[in-house]
Amino acid sequence: MKKLRVVFMGTPEFAVSTLDAIRKSGHDVVCVVTTPDKPAGRGQQIRFSDVKKYALEHNLPLLQPEKLKDDGFVEDLRDYLADVFVVVAFRMLPKCVYQIPPLGTFNVHASLLPQYRGAAPIQRAIINGETKTGVTTFLLDEHTDTGAILNQTSVDIQSDDNAGSLHDKLMIAGAEIAVQTLEQLANNSASPKPQNSVEPLKSAPKIFKDDMHINWNNPASQILNLIRGLSPYPAAFSILKLKNDNYRQITLKIYDAEVSSSKSDDNPGKIIVDSSKKMQICTQNFNIIVKSLQIEGKRRMNIEDFLIGFRLENYIDCLF
Repeated sequence: MKKLRVVFMGTPEFAVSTLDAIRKSGHDVVCVVTTPDKPAGRGQQIRFSDVKKYALEHNLPLLQPEKLKDDGFVEDLRDYLADVFVVVAFRMLPKCVYQIPPLGTFNVHASLLPQYRGAAPIQRAIINGETKTGVTTFLLDEHTDTGAILNQTSVDIQSDDNAGSLHDKLMIAGAEIAVQTLEQLANNSASPKPQNSVEPLKSAPKIFKDDMHINWNNPASQILNLIRGLSPYPAAFSILKLKNDNYRQITLKIYDAEVSSSKSDDNPGKIIVDSSKKMQICTQNFNIIVKSLQIEGKRRMNIEDFLIGFRLENYIDCLF
């Protein structure tokens, strides 16, 4: 099989698995493109992207452009004489970039396109209660996630999956399908197919803070899906209010929970702590049993450890 010259573009851990698989498959990764370094954390120390760390560890040529339309960057890309560009979890590319390689530029997207186009397909699929998702390779065009599909593979979403575990499954599947797509391009057997018009289309927009706030008036199953879909990051949250501190608000993040078989006549959001080291929160129907959480200013804890130091009488007995 012909070995291709590949420029790889990506940023987070999700992309590293694909970059590693491409390199190990024997294709020639002639350059890696990732985001510029930026300060992060309390100390504002400069942090490299996961993709940059990998590139440095394996002595791969590296570009970190501030602007993707910069003439110098575009010329640098041309000089690598790549057959194909592969993009995983990167920025939206301008036409002057994705049209450079003769075999085109393809993206590895963590959904079964055309469903869940956008920045947060993993989280949105779980939040919406899906039982199946997958990964897609598709050729880039001028719109977001709309190009012709090269390959797809399905991945089941189990009832105990959260965004973290599903991320890892799709990361592996994405690496496999990227190598498969490169092989097809190399032997001229790829057959791009336009994305079918499917109704209704479900989108995957970026997660904002309002999306993370739990509404206890919703059904328990919907709340559980939100918790699963945002765990371990950025985490679904609710608000506790201190009684003796002018009702100061404290954020409570919930990472793991389950739906109880019991219901309560109490108002949604009511906190029930019993002697068996359980915390339940009332919803529109069944209660939510909290299993792992983090109160503002503290570390993440399982519920047994949390309840050792938690005194419900110090708070309004309802989450908001």
